[in-house]
Amino acid sequence: MENIDSPRVRGRRPPQGDPVVDRALALLAAFDVRHPSLSLAELSRRSEIPPSSALRLASRLVEWGALERGADGRFVVGLRLWEVAALAPRARGLRQVALPYMRDLSEVTRQHILLAVREGDEAVLVERLSTQRAMPVLYYVGGRLPLHSTGVGLVLLAHAPAEFQDEVLARPLVHEPEKIPVSAAALRRTLAQVRRDGLAIVHRQAPRPLVTVAAPIFDGDEQVIAALSVLVPEEGADSRALGPAVRTAARAVSRGLGSSAALGPDPAGGRTDADGRTEVDDPGAGG
Repeated sequence: MENIDSPRVRGRRPPQGDPVVDRALALLAAFDVRHPSLSLAELSRRSEIPPSSALRLASRLVEWGALERGADGRFVVGLRLWEVAALAPRARGLRQVALPYMRDLSEVTRQHILLAVREGDEAVLVERLSTQRAMPVLYYVGGRLPLHSTGVGLVLLAHAPAEFQDEVLARPLVHEPEKIPVSAAALRRTLAQVRRDGLAIVHRQAPRPLVTVAAPIFDGDEQVIAALSVLVPEEGADSRALGPAVRTAARAVSRGLGSSAALGPDPAGGRTDADGRTEVDDPGAGG
């Protein structure tokens, strides 16, 4: 795809402006969960690309199928982009192995079952199973979750490299939507407990009371590559039953991925429940 707005210079970048692929990616990045549909003016403003250029690029993306344009003139993400994204090996193989065990958990809990991986400094939800009676949640497949205040995020952060943990802990972190500051020292203790216990239980009070129970998933190299969680209303939730169920499912998925060390560590020390599981009282956590 050549640069539409700048004369082509063989073997060099265009003399002015960003490469066309960067501008096309900027258009795609303009969409998010709060902006799934954009007018040309909105697309131009959010991508910081002039309207005429945005229109030409968007039209090319529509032709390829990365975007679609409705009768009202608004743009949405196209189906072909989803088809390509579904081929991502990190999610595809993981989902194939995990789905049977996620279905088992879904049948037992009748709520939400989440599967997430770490991408940069966030968790990305690669699968979610939910029943009709499940409580409303904001998480959607392909959506991003904070590492410091969600069940799957805490598991993934706890097993991330120490340098990365230090980088995250050095930031000013807050729980959303309550805007409550996160104590780096308390978070570091929580991460240590999650590593020891092999399971995290997070209590959230906003926007509604819920409990999430998360466990790590290991690959054949015995590295934590994903986290599995159950998210249920706090009322009537039995973490003593959910913990072993989530841990068992995560171990089964790990074995399916070639792990031979999926039994998890023994609980040791810290503030845990009677079964040795980490419990975090967090008004801004979930997932």
